Amino acid sequence: MSATWPAVLHARSQFMSGGAASNGEASPGDHLQSLYHDWLVGHQLEHGRAPWRDPYTFRPEAKPQPNYAGWPFGFLFWPLGAAFGLVAGWNLLQLLVYVLAGALACAWLRELGLPRGAALAGGLAFTIAPYRVQQSVGHLLGPISILLPLSLWAFERALRGSRWWLALSAAAVASIPLSGQVHLALGAIPFVLAYAICRTRDRRLLAGAAAGAAAAIGAGLLVRETLIKGSTESGGRKLAEITRYSAHAGDLVSRHLDHGRSEQFVFLGWATPLLALAGLILLLRAHRYALATVLALGALVPVLLALGTHTPLYSALWHVLPPFRFPRVPERLLPIACLCLASLVAFALARTRDVFVTAIVIALLFVDLHARVYRESAPGRPAPVAFHGPGRLLELPVFDPSVHYGSVYLWYDTAAQRERPGGYSTTAPRLAKYTADRLQRLNCGDWSGGTPRLLDRLGVRAVALHLGLYDRGGASGSTAWFAWQGLLQHGWSVQRTAGPVWLFERQGIGLLPTLPAPNPTKPVFCQGWYGDTGSGRYMSERHAPFWIYGPRSVKLTFEPSDPRPRITVHGGRKRGWHLVTVDVPYLVHVPGQKNRVGAKLVSVTSP
Repeated sequence: MSATWPAVLHARSQFMSGGAASNGEASPGDHLQSLYHDWLVGHQLEHGRAPWRDPYTFRPEAKPQPNYAGWPFGFLFWPLGAAFGLVAGWNLLQLLVYVLAGALACAWLRELGLPRGAALAGGLAFTIAPYRVQQSVGHLLGPISILLPLSLWAFERALRGSRWWLALSAAAVASIPLSGQVHLALGAIPFVLAYAICRTRDRRLLAGAAAGAAAAIGAGLLVRETLIKGSTESGGRKLAEITRYSAHAGDLVSRHLDHGRSEQFVFLGWATPLLALAGLILLLRAHRYALATVLALGALVPVLLALGTHTPLYSALWHVLPPFRFPRVPERLLPIACLCLASLVAFALARTRDVFVTAIVIALLFVDLHARVYRESAPGRPAPVAFHGPGRLLELPVFDPSVHYGSVYLWYDTAAQRERPGGYSTTAPRLAKYTADRLQRLNCGDWSGGTPRLLDRLGVRAVALHLGLYDRGGASGSTAWFAWQGLLQHGWSVQRTAGPVWLFERQGIGLLPTLPAPNPTKPVFCQGWYGDTGSGRYMSERHAPFWIYGPRSVKLTFEPSDPRPRITVHGGRKRGWHLVTVDVPYLVHVPGQKNRVGAKLVSVTSP
């Protein structure tokens, strides 16, 4: 309850998540993506289909996508969602995972011989570790991190009894990459192996631990071959991209959460690291050198790697170890540090039997580790009736598959249950990414370049115009008017509405909702242009459209450049809005510009 306050007060009707603005839609965020993958497991089973498949996204450009993110929590979400609804079911699942995180960490520490009070303190420190909490707001990393103490607890049980506990330990560590969290697996596999070596010299137990590591590596290779290979990220990440997500040293002690830099939120607490240091000293004094070394390295190495390219370590690993070229967020290994710090805090308390001292430390942990990261997020109105029907569904505005605003469409699809060309994934198939780039023209009513034929080839029979998602991700409110007009002019009409969502189909005359027209005295620039520099604006893409009101004749002034732009004015000769498209064969680097650009448009005038 403490970690999710105050969003938990609205858990029946609002998502416990990041609290992004909704504008009448569902609040976008990774929580909708996680919910969708969990929902798919039960949905597929109910229809007698494989729960590890997503039959809806990126169709028909790709085969049914693997639904690794639904493992293992999709099986827990299925009955919760059925009993309480998807919103309340999602919130209950989050609270359940927090309980499991504390219980599993506490159980592992008890197996290490720590007294109950110390183990409770360690379990609490892991449960409410700020980074783990932040990565539970919507990301799967926080929930999946509970598999770490589960694996260690099962291994400790195997030390004291049946070897069958090794199977549970191996399954837990293998489930980390199998769930899609291959970044965490890069650290979890060697950490669990090192822990096993420090705890026993029994060859059979070590062989079991090695088998678990091998299973985890196999799961990671499976994810790579079936999901990452052939995707937009199959070549890995550039160091410049990793730098963007690298934390600074000051972030380790900063309680403030900047939602624009949520990935760099790596707060470890102020008193908690000091307590952990005391626990490490006590372990060394007790001559438990092997365990102290594993826990110390488990705490230190992920923290150093979280600083990314701000230290030489990550860059060296990026060059030497190919798997490190794929994560774009170097903080992904921090759950290991959270668990190690929590265990060292427990060892710091292990010497005392004073209940009052233990209670004081537990209260201190609540204060020291508290970070207000949860806010209530609007669920919107999926409105099942408004989206059911034959054929594929296209949502406007179209976003790049890696942009999180697409998560809203995943949430609506839990009701619509229709195939769609779009999707939200950082590992989208390359062809689906290319198709999304072409379909983004429709966001601004640009039907050039054979777009009607493309829609027919994709089997699109309905278009959902999400007015609440304009003014986001490069789409502006004024461009929604052109998207609406373009659909009408090409034979689509509004058949149903659900709040700010209009559903278009080709079924003759439909409803007649209206939108305010843009200001005709100024051109309206669509996606494909950077902002005005004061002396004009550069093209950000090879195809850059804009609208201008007036006669068909228009004068454009460009700076001399290579390549030279090709300009096309679309529409009749009568007065009104005209689409102007500017195309270049490639983008170039120019002085003073961070990214590659096309031609620079200096002025637009109508004679």
